[in-house]
Amino acid sequence: MPPPSSCPLLLLLLLLLFSEAWSYEAPEDKHDVFARRACPAFLTFTNAAYLAGVTVELPCHCKPEQIQSVVWFFRKHLSSSKDTKALTDHHGNRLLDRSRVPHSGDLRSRFSIRLFSLLIFRAGPDDSGIYICGSVHEDFFYGYDLDIQEARTLSFTPRLTPENTSKKRTKTKGLGSAQSLYRVFTSFRPWSVCDRCGVPGEQVRVGLCYVHSHYLHVRYRRANQTVASCGSGAVPRAFGQLKGSRVGAKLEVKSCQVTCPPQAPPPSKIIALMAFLGYNSASRPVEVPVFHLNHPADRVLTLGCPGARPNMAVAWDRGSEPIYRSAHSAGRNLGVTSPRLLIDTGHHLVFTPATIQDSGVYYCWLQGHRAAEIRLLVYAHLGRGQSVTSHPEFQTALQTVLRSYAVMTAVFCLLLFGRAGVRHLRDTAETHVD
Repeated sequence: MPPPSSCPLLLLLLLLLFSEAWSYEAPEDKHDVFARRACPAFLTFTNAAYLAGVTVELPCHCKPEQIQSVVWFFRKHLSSSKDTKALTDHHGNRLLDRSRVPHSGDLRSRFSIRLFSLLIFRAGPDDSGIYICGSVHEDFFYGYDLDIQEARTLSFTPRLTPENTSKKRTKTKGLGSAQSLYRVFTSFRPWSVCDRCGVPGEQVRVGLCYVHSHYLHVRYRRANQTVASCGSGAVPRAFGQLKGSRVGAKLEVKSCQVTCPPQAPPPSKIIALMAFLGYNSASRPVEVPVFHLNHPADRVLTLGCPGARPNMAVAWDRGSEPIYRSAHSAGRNLGVTSPRLLIDTGHHLVFTPATIQDSGVYYCWLQGHRAAEIRLLVYAHLGRGQSVTSHPEFQTALQTVLRSYAVMTAVFCLLLFGRAGVRHLRDTAETHVD
């Protein structure tokens, strides 16, 4: 056993060994990522279009090396510079728990700055505008022209056949103006992967509204750029009828079914431990993170799949029952009253509102693999001015309590009379013997 004086030295050596083994060294080509990219001398705005409901990430692509924290500035289209808002706590890394993000709220309650990038959770059309990455001294480095488009329709597309495949390859369809000053079209992104494996699933593709014109604002476009999203600031005010046109964002869904890829074999130590416990490798369950959530009843609830991004395929199951978009929203105008349970365009599972019967276990899939398990408990919530008797389940609960009390009273009386009868028979027998 080493002397006590050598223990601190041994602990120091162990710490050095572990820090050497678990330390992370950034690649050399990543050290000067901001130094290698100079900021533009004339600030222009990069056009970025997304579907409403998704989480938008706007990276700050350039900044001086001496700047250690950034400030993001925001203003709406067609507004003056006096309406610019600063979206920061002046530390550059405001943290925000995604589980506490409200379903609908002000932009200041739905953003976060991480590693100089601006994250907007559940972006909506009201979040469209100009976003500028800068400093506390109002030095501007990089700008975005963000356009959040709301899908007006969701259509269910049957599985493609060789006969109509050539027709579906057309990604754009246009609507020209009478003066040929611009052309509006819908640009469809590629189909996503099948959102489930081993069971029937769905594929989704998004179509966003764009305009082609030679009269776009020079501040919102690069050299020889003649295309911008319909809600971009580059679109001249004279094209105001674009807002009233029928061409807009669209969401298409089609069915699919693929086989699950083979899983990697578990480590030999785990196999040996399972064999010792009497299990085989085939009975090893698929481990997914488990989340617990409590939510009051009669309020809107939005569930998001952890790690989901706008370009990922997301699916939802309640227990072993799949929840399909086509079964809830196919052929429906998304602007009318929505059903109580649906998967929105941001791949969130939305309850409008949540009820006690919605309590249970929910699973979400990412890119065809089960990613998380959410155990939901919806409890009754009494607001101000409400009594217990106003709850819809009050009569049922009262009847249950009264029935239980009646049963317990009957059992108690039965035991009491039985005891009295046994005592009476015993006394009668003793008197007969005497």
